[in-house]
Amino acid sequence: MQTKVNGITTEYIGRGESGPVVLFLHGWGSKASLFEGLIELCSKKYRVLAPDMPGFGGSDEPPEPWDVARYADFVLEFLKPYSPDSVILVGHSFGGRVILKLSERELPFEIKKIILIDSAGIKPKRSLRQKLSLAAYKTGRRIMSLPPLRAMFPDAVERMRKKRGSADYNSATPIMRQTLVKVVNEDLRHTLSGIKAPTLLIWGTADTATPISDAELMEKLIPDAGLVRVAGAGHYSFLEAPEYVSRVVASFLNI
Repeated sequence: MQTKVNGITTEYIGRGESGPVVLFLHGWGSKASLFEGLIELCSKKYRVLAPDMPGFGGSDEPPEPWDVARYADFVLEFLKPYSPDSVILVGHSFGGRVILKLSERELPFEIKKIILIDSAGIKPKRSLRQKLSLAAYKTGRRIMSLPPLRAMFPDAVERMRKKRGSADYNSATPIMRQTLVKVVNEDLRHTLSGIKAPTLLIWGTADTATPISDAELMEKLIPDAGLVRVAGAGHYSFLEAPEYVSRVVASFLNI
């Protein structure tokens, strides 16, 4: 399905015609269809909505680099036509980050429950080695950007960027690269203590992108939170252990 959200062509999945709304928000570089199994499960009882967020899947890129707040704005605009009284929020990775941002807003609906799956939102502290490496990279980039050196070595800055950048960064377009930088540099741990909705945390114990220590901190700081560990799973625990995660979600949502 397709709609326009503030002029942005947005692909989305919609299932179920009645009942409370369950909104799925996918991770960085992902798309809504990866939630297909959980969407099918939840649509038995709820009205399910799952957009491809701008810059991902079948949706247009944002017109300029966005931060997390702009993605939260997008979600609220996407939901406006449905005028929900209450919403259950389900987010994986980056989608969880957007949910944390939404949780600090005055919203036109009640957040009934939250499910965070291998969620982002806690900015890791850099080690001394990482800080020194970053400083060296910035210095090198600045030097190689000087006109004489840039003329002599036109590809040097791009090679440095590719060597240092993550796979997500290197594969992104210029707008989405700048968006990624804005997104990952915001620490949202301050939002956790203010979350009022019952919150289920589902986490792969072998997740290296958002480690289990992030989940343990969230469980500690969110007033009404419970953590379910998915043994041996990585960052996509809901895909690596679909039957187990579906049972956990069904229990939490009374399906």
